[in-house]
Amino acid sequence: MSGIVIVKGEDTPDEKLTCVAVTSGAKCLSASQVPKSKGLVLHDWHAEILALRAFNHWLLSECRSFIAQERDQRSSSENDTAIEKNEEEKEPCSPYIRRRRQDPEDSVITLPPFELNPDLKIYMYCTCAPCGDASMELCMAAQEDPTPWEVPTTTPDGEDGELLDGRAHFSRLGIVRRKPSRADAEATRSKSCSDKLALRQVSSLLSFESSLLVATTVNAYLEGVIMPEGEISRVGCERCFGEDGRMGELKGRVWSPGGEKAVDERRYGWRFRPFRILSVPTGLVDELWAFGKSDPMAASRKSKPAVISAVWAAASSVSVPSVVDNGAKSLPKLGGSRTGLYETIINGVKQGNRASEPLARGASALSRARLWGLSKEIVQSCVEDHDQGPDIEIGVEEGQLSLGLDVTKRITEAPTYREFKKEPTVLTESLQARKSAIRDARRVLSGWTPNPGDENWGLEVLIDPRKRKR
Repeated sequence: MSGIVIVKGEDTPDEKLTCVAVTSGAKCLSASQVPKSKGLVLHDWHAEILALRAFNHWLLSECRSFIAQERDQRSSSENDTAIEKNEEEKEPCSPYIRRRRQDPEDSVITLPPFELNPDLKIYMYCTCAPCGDASMELCMAAQEDPTPWEVPTTTPDGEDGELLDGRAHFSRLGIVRRKPSRADAEATRSKSCSDKLALRQVSSLLSFESSLLVATTVNAYLEGVIMPEGEISRVGCERCFGEDGRMGELKGRVWSPGGEKAVDERRYGWRFRPFRILSVPTGLVDELWAFGKSDPMAASRKSKPAVISAVWAAASSVSVPSVVDNGAKSLPKLGGSRTGLYETIINGVKQGNRASEPLARGASALSRARLWGLSKEIVQSCVEDHDQGPDIEIGVEEGQLSLGLDVTKRITEAPTYREFKKEPTVLTESLQARKSAIRDARRVLSGWTPNPGDENWGLEVLIDPRKRKR
């Protein structure tokens, strides 16, 4: 199980913790099935990856509700001339995001229009060490014979030294690995959770879709990853994630929109930001979580891995009607937070659907097609609001705002996913910087082999050709 928690006002009397995503994980898609997905099937549903995608779904939903409330407030203000309020007197629409505002010392800010509130920090909790490089020492210690295996001259891909299996060739450390799987399972090209989390130390928690709308600030990165103390190899974590580990070459690098001197580096832009590794005592974990993996050396307790993954994300904090993606009329609160998304996933699609014949109704809200569709909907709302009358008070000059929205709209209206994300014909300065940061990070994480085949489709896949039976 993994979760994303936002801490607001850390170490202050008003400190508040909010859980925004909780997921349980199972496995990932084989390489041969990826081209059949059409953006409707998840490639990877390990808990950590689902949690990252659920966080971005929540963040996009927060942006959508924020815009909806702004529209409601503007409409109410126009209809009630007796009540006048200055912008400074209005309460923030969201405790988590705000409109980007121009500092007196900064040049004019263009899009993205939002940023995380500066008093937030984001943490991830994992009940198990992420698969891949960070857990190699744990894998070795769990073997009856911890002696490192001999390294074959040729890897399963037929290429020297690239994308090794997640739980094999333990003597090879600091490299990119596949997701672990059974020896008789069909091969996958999904990178391990260790590798994907390492990349997020440069690209931030924001996905491509979220980066269209939310600026990459210092607190858009993970502040820490929390695990049971028995799941932490300090040597492995330092090598995998540490400042002087395998990504140390990127230390001090900055990728900023418009060039390194164009913005305040302390607030905006991409850089290598290692997160802290924090522990929870084993006794407390055993008391609170009875569903963890069993000790391989203890015969008294055996557990069987589940094939079903669960996804939960919080509803938007903004006071407009929340959208419940699974169609349920009411769902319970989790840790005091209202439910915005709840799904059960089997083989990368919602339970009750077939991954071998993917349809729109079976696509998870976290799938490529659904997240692209959600970001397009929000960008369209921004464009409509601007056409009706731009809010110049956010510190963005009208001409630049219009230009930035036009570019962002063209990105979301790409005919295929390849042109939307993989090979876009146009990018904002912010996305150009993001692309450069990810390219350099993947180069340092040598052996980052692509997982291609699921790009040549458009949002028409969300039109279900079959009607649901009554």
